[in-house]
Amino acid sequence: MKEIAHHIPDEMLAAYAAGRLPATFEMIVAAHVSVCDQCRAALEAHEMLGGALMEAEAAPRAAVAGDLLERTLARLDGPAPATTTRPAPARMGIYPGPVAEALRHAPPRWRAAGGGVRQQILAEDGKSSVRLLYIPGGQAVPDHGHHGTELTMVLQGAFHDETGHYGPGDVELADESLEHTPVADPQMDCICLAATDARLRFRSLLPRLAQPFLRI
Repeated sequence: MKEIAHHIPDEMLAAYAAGRLPATFEMIVAAHVSVCDQCRAALEAHEMLGGALMEAEAAPRAAVAGDLLERTLARLDGPAPATTTRPAPARMGIYPGPVAEALRHAPPRWRAAGGGVRQQILAEDGKSSVRLLYIPGGQAVPDHGHHGTELTMVLQGAFHDETGHYGPGDVELADESLEHTPVADPQMDCICLAATDARLRFRSLLPRLAQPFLRI
């Protein structure tokens, strides 16, 4: 995998570490940190800092000495504490462990979404969803905006839009201010993991008519 250029925003990593990230985006964060050393290290730092602060809050006020900051920083610089969390799920081909687990370690069951694009919905809750998208090389996804936040991670191939170029492991964060037309690079079909917390906003009539059936 090439060097990852686009990462999970730090505030999302902090929210994930604290258990405050909306469930819609948890799979993408987990998938990205499983392949990105930089974000995995940042997440571990957030987790250790959160643990240190929880210990300080639980201690009697008299025990919270003025060197709390120094002790917290020393803890971040030291070896990681032993963990009792279960092992990370196994990777399946291009699919990171969390995605493979959602697929139950079976190939995706693609459904046509128009224009050669295919999808499989992995999780859905009201207007929020997590899905795999298959975009043929050179194909564009219909121009769209957002009523909320969309987080997209590339698993295979690459795409480009108005904000830049995204390859394997890269994550794009889109919000209500962005309207874009992602186009898959022609060299290889692009497969992405995408999560949205609100329905997309399409300009063209046909995508709008198909939207209730595609649940996107």
